[in-house]
Order: sequence, then structure tokens, then C-alpha cells
Amino acid sequence: METLVHDRTLVLAWILTFVVLTSLTQTGSSEPTTVVKVDGSSTVFPITEAVAEEFQKDTRGSVRVTVGISGTGGGFKKFCRGETDVQDASRPISSGEMETCRASGVQYYELPIAFDALTIAVSHQSSWVESITIDELKHMWDPSSQGRIVKWNQIRSSWPDQPLKLFGAGSDSGTFDYFTEAVVGKAKASRGDYTASEDDNTLVQGIANDKHALGYIPYAYYEPNKKRLKAVAVDGGHGPVLPSRDTVENGAYQPLSRPLFIYVNAKSAGKPEVKRFVDFYLMQAPILVPQVKYVPLPRGAYELAVAHFKNGKLGTAFQGVSTVGLKIEDLLQREAKL
Repeated sequence: METLVHDRTLVLAWILTFVVLTSLTQTGSSEPTTVVKVDGSSTVFPITEAVAEEFQKDTRGSVRVTVGISGTGGGFKKFCRGETDVQDASRPISSGEMETCRASGVQYYELPIAFDALTIAVSHQSSWVESITIDELKHMWDPSSQGRIVKWNQIRSSWPDQPLKLFGAGSDSGTFDYFTEAVVGKAKASRGDYTASEDDNTLVQGIANDKHALGYIPYAYYEPNKKRLKAVAVDGGHGPVLPSRDTVENGAYQPLSRPLFIYVNAKSAGKPEVKRFVDFYLMQAPILVPQVKYVPLPRGAYELAVAHFKNGKLGTAFQGVSTVGLKIEDLLQREAKL
């Protein structure tokens, strides 16, 4: 009898051990062992999110990629403190951010990944507006217009005597920096009495639901919402042009075409999981960028980025200089000289 009890005890012990080991094995296989931290631009977010999803499938969950949205400016604050591995940016790193990174010992790779057609959008109910000039946009958004330019007919007399409600990026956004520089003439120079958000989906909702609204959003947020939003053709001096892949590639959509980037912390690039993620990003970008409705760069641009990353080409090709009016071929020339 004692032998039987002893045997049963052994069997139960083996079963318990097997269950525990199996549980640990399954937990180990489902729990990522390493993390790649990305933050920054909401404009670049759709690209990075798509890449991260495919990468995690490719690595079978052994690497987890976290992608935050704190705006280009907010993201660079974290990046220059060494808190993130990769920075999504809808503009090049500024001279102030370069100095902050330098002071904290953060070196970086600058890798262009796409072009955006920053889109002026209104509700489909706004039947009176089909095109707008850069001068008219400046009249809307100039700091001196705050509290004074409050109706549509103050911009163009043929437009209605109705309230003008503006929507745009928050001050931590690279989109805010680029738009104000391209339209007003100075980065961060803007009236303050508008609905601001770093979340472009919030801007889409606000513009779509108000017939008196006008705002600016990245093209990837306009394209999926075409049934709710209407793009306004922009006249930069050569006639009205609508945003599209073709008008970005041929250089006609100016000055609201702009390059998009990721920045990689050089120290983080020494980690196998980060290096693997960046290599995967540059390989998949030509496929995924158009899927999320941005304009892919020529294949040679991605090959150049791969070479820079492989050969340790650190720094920026822009040195804090404006990219307003930059065309794809101009970007390639700058990056080739890095």
C-alpha cells in the first residue's frame, strides 16, 4: 500500500513539474525578450507602425517594438536624452536639438524614408472653396491675424460671411514647424486661436464635422478620409495644384511637399534588435510607404540610407537649415554628400 501511495506521489510530482516547465516554456516563447523604443512624429507613425507590425511577425514575437506619438519636437526631447532608440521625424533635426544631443553625447543616423504632401483640407460641406493661395493661407495663419481674421470673406470677398474655424498641429509637432515656415515664413510663427492637436485623427474629426473649418494634415490622414474631407488645391505661384503622389514626384506640389525621416541612436544601433529593426525598416519602406499613402523615395535613396547605416555615416545632411521647397532630387543630392 505504501509503495502504491509513493508511486502516485511520484506521478503527481512529475505531472506538476511538466505543467510548470511547459508553462514557463510557453511564457518564454510568447513574451518578447527585447524591446525597440520608437517615439516622435504622428505623421511618420503610420509608416513605423506598419513596419513594426511586419517586423514583429518576422521575428515571431522575440522583439517588441513600441511606437509612441509625442510629436517631432517632443520626440527629439526624449531621443536626445537617450530614452528612445529611434525617432520618427516630419522634419530634419533642428540646430537646437543638434546641440542638445551633442551635450548629452547622443550621436545619430539620419535616414530619409518618404515624402509627404501636407494637405489643406475642408469638409465636403464647404462648397465655396476649391483652391487657395499661399498668400491667403498666410493671411489666415499669421500671428497678426489672431482675433482679427475670423470670417471666410475676410480672406476672399467671394467667400461667405461665416466664421472661419481653423485646425492644425500642436506646437510640439514637426508639421507645425514645417507649415508655419512654409506658409507664414518663420517656423513656429502662428496665431494661437485655433484648435491644435498632435493627434492628426483629432484634426480629421474636427475638420470633417464642421462646414466652416479648414485645417492642415499629413496626406496619409487625408487619403483614407476622402469621403469625409475635401483637399484644397494650393497655388504656390504657378496655379492651383492638388496633393498626390504624382505632384510630389514631379515637384509641382510646392511648398507643402516635405521629406520624412527616422533618426537612430548610434549607441542603440549596436544592439542586435535595433540594427535588425532598422535594416528591416529600410528594406520594407518601398513596399509599406505607398500602402499607408505616402510617397516612397526612389530605390536608390533607400540603398544610400542602407549604406550610411552600414558604414557608420553619422549626423545630418541639413545642419538645421530649412527644407521648405525641397524636392526629391534635392534630398538625394544632400544625403549623397553626408
